[in-house]
Amino acid sequence: MLNTVLALARPLLRALDPERAHEITLRALEAGLIPRARGSDDRSLAVDALGLAFPNPFGVAAGFDKDARVAGALLAMGFGHVEVGTLTPRPQPGNPPPRVFRLAAERAIINRLGFNNAGQEAALARVNAQRSRGIVGVNIGANRDTEDRIGDYVVGLERFYDVASYVTINVSSPNTPGLRDLQAPALLDALIERLAAARAAQMAAGKPRRALVVKLAPDIAGEDLAPMVEVMRARGVDGIAISNTTLARPGLGRHRLAGEAGGLSGRPLFYRSTVLLARTHLLTAGRIPLIGVGGIDSVFAAIAKIEAGAALLQLYTGLVYAGPGLLEVLKEGLAAYVRRAGLARVGEAIGARAASWAAKPLEG
Repeated sequence: MLNTVLALARPLLRALDPERAHEITLRALEAGLIPRARGSDDRSLAVDALGLAFPNPFGVAAGFDKDARVAGALLAMGFGHVEVGTLTPRPQPGNPPPRVFRLAAERAIINRLGFNNAGQEAALARVNAQRSRGIVGVNIGANRDTEDRIGDYVVGLERFYDVASYVTINVSSPNTPGLRDLQAPALLDALIERLAAARAAQMAAGKPRRALVVKLAPDIAGEDLAPMVEVMRARGVDGIAISNTTLARPGLGRHRLAGEAGGLSGRPLFYRSTVLLARTHLLTAGRIPLIGVGGIDSVFAAIAKIEAGAALLQLYTGLVYAGPGLLEVLKEGLAAYVRRAGLARVGEAIGARAASWAAKPLEG
């Protein structure tokens, strides 16, 4: 019954301003108006990564639950993990609206939100309250007006160290001026060095090791990827998420919204993000778990990401268009794929076609 109601509500939500529709969705989740997981996940979907045991590879990407309001509800729906944020040390309003645009025919969204969030202190207690429900990663960023960008990341790591299942370092949002500069190898090295030192201090105090994940942009030039990956390997990064939104406009042609500033997500992002994912898998020799993000809205896309090298997958834009029922479709389809392939667990398929994907041109 609830699934029917949600299906009927989806066209109504799409008629609203995207941010208003999203807020209504969050409030519905807070009120418990959610489809519950049907039962335990197929054992073949379990994934061990980042020092954690995930019941299935599907998670909710950062940006959906910016202020850690509904992580518990999303986990109850059957997601294997939820990544909240991006959270900055101090609250900030983000960029002025309108700042989110739907491209329904392309199954895409353009956003220039700009790390709008209520700040880390406001989210801290909520993360702590919801982490008993499952794996909750925290995505951290720097305030737009900070004088010490790297220092902001250290503050975030230290603030959430006791409550986050893992911490993602967002250096790839296109909506904070200069943020992507931190992907340059020298600056990336300095950032990870500071964060690794901060983690070491926490561990020296007797606390467990928290995995550090770096989230990259899809707009990296092909020749720049290898030195970036080398820095992350050398500094002991535990995971790499590929990718954030893109400033490019693949497949949009003369679409009336193509000129809107901001990052593009959804189906048009799938190809380039998957090629970069595969190249990163080969550069790391499969030794660093990868999180595949970008255009996952079908069983085909989920399988392709895993075969390109992803250990974990994250959804956002696909949920906007397909609704919460997408999760069960993906889990059932992926479990069927594992059976057809004669595998014991989905992890055995990671990188199965990485070489083929990596050989493709970045511009498809």
